[in-house]
Amino acid sequence: MDAMDRSRRAPIAGSKTAATEAPLSSAGTASEAGGAVDDRPSRPGASLGSDFLQLDIADAPPGGRTAWLADRLRSAIADGRLPVGSRLPASRVLAEELRVTRGVVTEAYRRLSEAGQIAGRGRGGTVVVAAPAPPASPSAPPATSSASGRPSSPPAAEHRASNSRTPAPVFAALFTSPHRDGVVDALRGLSCRIDLSPGVPDLAAFPRTAWLRAERAVLAAATPADFGYGSPQGAPALRGAVAGWLARNRGIRADPDEVVVVAGVAQALGLLGQLLRADGVDRVAVEDPGSLGARQQLEYGGHTTVPVPVDTGGLDVGALRDCGARAVLTTPAHQFPTGVVLDGDRRRDLLRWAAEGGVVIEDDYDAEHRYDRPPVPALRSLLPDGVCYAGSVSKLLAPALRVGWLLVPPHLRDALVTAKRYADLGNGVLPQLVLARLMDSGELERHLRHVRRRHRGRRDVMLRAVEAHLPGARVHGAAAGLHLMVTFDGELGSHVRDTELAAAALARGVKAHPLSWHRLTPGPPGLVLGYAAGAAHEIEEGIALIGEALRALPTAA
Repeated sequence: MDAMDRSRRAPIAGSKTAATEAPLSSAGTASEAGGAVDDRPSRPGASLGSDFLQLDIADAPPGGRTAWLADRLRSAIADGRLPVGSRLPASRVLAEELRVTRGVVTEAYRRLSEAGQIAGRGRGGTVVVAAPAPPASPSAPPATSSASGRPSSPPAAEHRASNSRTPAPVFAALFTSPHRDGVVDALRGLSCRIDLSPGVPDLAAFPRTAWLRAERAVLAAATPADFGYGSPQGAPALRGAVAGWLARNRGIRADPDEVVVVAGVAQALGLLGQLLRADGVDRVAVEDPGSLGARQQLEYGGHTTVPVPVDTGGLDVGALRDCGARAVLTTPAHQFPTGVVLDGDRRRDLLRWAAEGGVVIEDDYDAEHRYDRPPVPALRSLLPDGVCYAGSVSKLLAPALRVGWLLVPPHLRDALVTAKRYADLGNGVLPQLVLARLMDSGELERHLRHVRRRHRGRRDVMLRAVEAHLPGARVHGAAAGLHLMVTFDGELGSHVRDTELAAAALARGVKAHPLSWHRLTPGPPGLVLGYAAGAAHEIEEGIALIGEALRALPTAA
């Protein structure tokens, strides 16, 4: 087995720095960040270069060989010289050809592995598994309206290398367009070197082996009927597994018949929107700040969204009563993006509001990912007949699965299943059966424990980096979740526009969300920074580049 395969399985200590997020195999123990191994001499007479990609170690800067090699491999994948399926040389072979220690190669491979671009295949070696999307042309025509009258997504900005200092105005339209439908997807689609976007778990940690094992078991036991159309409500096996998962992890006691399987929380909101409109509800209260994507999902369905302020106690239920909306979308266990928890008094007040006829839509966002605080029970566990509860595996496993669940009060269930039937006839059956097996076997809990350790370590790296490179920034929501919110208060906040800062960071190769994207009313400027999906060295470098962008803004000088 290649050394990279062993190094990918090494545990990651939560308190390590960016240079030591995960130990390498015994064959190589550090990158140039550690200082010692990059320039250690190799045996005399070895080749000065490699035929593979015509790599010449003489091109690498002193003390920067790992970064140089990782960049050369990343570029070859991006431009097609290493297409998906290509096999990389064994780390021992490439190290010998380049006259570097094996640790330089294994660390470079690991960086690409954690970015999801390469993966170990046992005896099959290390292969390319994903290539970045090609950047859009900067001369793309301006966005035009679609047939529905809604503006299309703004054109994607051209990716620049990290050492480029392209003026931020090149990216300004992406962040400041008044018609922001699809703007999150537009940013997500950009090819960028460091991605600190929120809402993405550690995709490199996806339990491929466990998934394949469960998939083989499902296929071996599947009957011909399992390959047909399933119930639009969801496969009974998954509904039962979800009911067990919610009982164990969220304090919700539900019968499997109460569970409706959906294509993520986005579809849950779309289906609930149909039910609300049928009941005459066309105004939905939303948290402010709150998720831009969730808000747009409701607005696309024809609802007017009404902002309700969020403070250190969570959603202001008094303001909710005053706004007159009959329904509210809330993230009470881990509010997006502030990270606060709905406190006890407001929780009780919100449940009274629901018992009086209000509709609570509970998006159980990020609830499983907590580090420095006790678990918080779901609202649904306290008022089963008054709360519509939505969850998914997007933050547990991967958004690509598009699997979630929705629980509604009994009087809405038949209408919900009917709406799901006409939306898509139900989710794919086979992935549901595989996920059910992971849940029932305990593999999903094991995976959650594993990624919690990794996420916590990366959070700690980001906290240290913010302290070092963004002096004056205030950090929110560090106790749980997959992101931090930082705000710029006082004198600095009065001179900084977060959209300009995000554009300047993107010009330096770093993606982040401006906080104002997620606001409906004015508030302090800030950024929403995801830490779960990136390696520690990327997090530290990305925050340093944001700090550089902040200092370079004319208004912050």
